[in-house]
Amino acid sequence: MALEKVDILAIGVHPDDVELSCSGTLLKAVAAGKKVGILDLTMGELGTRGSGELRLKEAEAAAKILKTSFRVNAGLRDGFFENNEDAQLRIIEVIRACQPDVVLCNALRDRHPDHGRSAELEKVACFLSGLRRIETKHDGVAQEAWRPRLVLHYLQDHFEQPTLVVDITLHWEERTNSIKAYGSQFYNPNSNEPASSISGKEFLEIIEGKAQMYGRYIGATYGEGFISERPIGVDDIRSLA
Repeated sequence: MALEKVDILAIGVHPDDVELSCSGTLLKAVAAGKKVGILDLTMGELGTRGSGELRLKEAEAAAKILKTSFRVNAGLRDGFFENNEDAQLRIIEVIRACQPDVVLCNALRDRHPDHGRSAELEKVACFLSGLRRIETKHDGVAQEAWRPRLVLHYLQDHFEQPTLVVDITLHWEERTNSIKAYGSQFYNPNSNEPASSISGKEFLEIIEGKAQMYGRYIGATYGEGFISERPIGVDDIRSLA
């Protein structure tokens, strides 16, 4: 799938990270006429259930539900990727190709070590992408430097006090359907694969409970929380009410 200019780029180290954490925000943006894209860093091939190849098919199905302009995979090694030049350049190439104003990244701290480690990698790549002396090409064409205006980290397994919360109430059903597109990973009473920390029925109930908790902060039924490492400016303080 060809890369194109988007308003929001969501990055996840594993396919399903984006769906579990910020898909409601993406759906809301698309409903408002914005364009969104997804970059998965790995195939999630070390997961207890399914396989990397199956996760790619599930990710494609989820992307259709989310109505993304594109979804691409960086091909890094699940569990063993490093925050090095090669990995940074793979992300930089995508950022420069789609020129997002906002990038949504993995959680800065979390139960799964890949999440925090990838968050640092993604954050570094967002900054380096704005340095013109770093040369990259996409489809053989030299790219111009591009730095996103805003980098946010979505919340995953660990609880963190969010900097901001997005009301996703109107998009809850679609959000849930995008998660369920990963049939190999989540609750399936007919599965013969080993149980995992996310395969039980209660996991999806926990996900809903978290969304209700974040929604409560802003007087909504469901919300998604994000952390910004820098202050967020607004033109009119009334827009926050």
